[in-house]
Amino acid sequence: MKIKILLVNYLLTISYIIAQNPTFKVFSVAFYNLENLFDTENNPDTFDDAYTPKGSYHWTGKKLATKIDNLALAISKIGYNELGHPPNFLGVAEVENIGVLELLIDHPLLKPFDYGISHFNSKDRRGIDVAFLYRRNQFSLINEQKHFLTLTDEAGQPILTRDQLCVSGILDGEPLYFIINHWPSRRGGAKRSAPKRILAAELTKKITDSIYKIHAEANIIVMGDFNDNPTNISIKKVLNAKASIRKTNSDELFNPYEFHYKKGSGSLGFRDKWYLFDQILVSSSLTDTIGWQYLKSNIFNPLFLQNKKGKYKGYPNRSAGNKFGFSDHFPVYMLLGKKVKY
Repeated sequence: MKIKILLVNYLLTISYIIAQNPTFKVFSVAFYNLENLFDTENNPDTFDDAYTPKGSYHWTGKKLATKIDNLALAISKIGYNELGHPPNFLGVAEVENIGVLELLIDHPLLKPFDYGISHFNSKDRRGIDVAFLYRRNQFSLINEQKHFLTLTDEAGQPILTRDQLCVSGILDGEPLYFIINHWPSRRGGAKRSAPKRILAAELTKKITDSIYKIHAEANIIVMGDFNDNPTNISIKKVLNAKASIRKTNSDELFNPYEFHYKKGSGSLGFRDKWYLFDQILVSSSLTDTIGWQYLKSNIFNPLFLQNKKGKYKGYPNRSAGNKFGFSDHFPVYMLLGKKVKY
């Protein structure tokens, strides 16, 4: 009870700072698995046949437009209660190509915010990628690079999956790094597929380590659909992401979503159980009181994103096949703040 009271007081303090202190800049960072955001064209090199007009989902321009409408509405509301605008930065997963991203950022609900896109096509067999959206008038993009995840099956044949995307740039005069992930799924069972996600975590760790070699106190944000919970080995041990960190140990990451997970919250539901695969982790430098600092985190799960009734009441209102909801994942987001110097 005492911990809960302290947390409530902390969140109230943060809300007061944001609302009352004009000398405190606040930005929002979000991640959203968009669940099969495909265009209507058939790509002969990937398994996207279902998402074509003649495919099993009869995926037409009208259906794609409805999907874009729904996603744009959801994104426009992430963090809106705190800041009055959609995220300053948004990592996304399950997008087929840059074309569908351009449709998304050109939607009337998002176009006024002038989002830029960082995206590379991956070799994923379904043709889905990760990407990064950022406000171009606030973030100066310096570098973007994709990192290939090498996986093989039991016969030694390559398993083609999503690349990891690393983006760097300048926010309000300070360097900032983002790593966007969509790790291998749990197909075949969580235990059997776990080695693939451990390899994905090792690749992410390799990326963060390479950044620290350049800048020991780098501000790094790692986000994604990890297909693992905050307490799984891939996150907790390999990435060294903890619910609390020792600031003298710079290679640790702070994972605020471990707290959300342990209190029973999740970003997706399956077989009467909640999972928190969608997370945002930050470097120890972002837990200091100097420069940019972590303020709060949340799972964005308002009623309009939830199923209203039936067996899956409260679960994400997904858009599978001919069903037009939003996504089978809730978005997650966090706020970063910085005192303004005069």
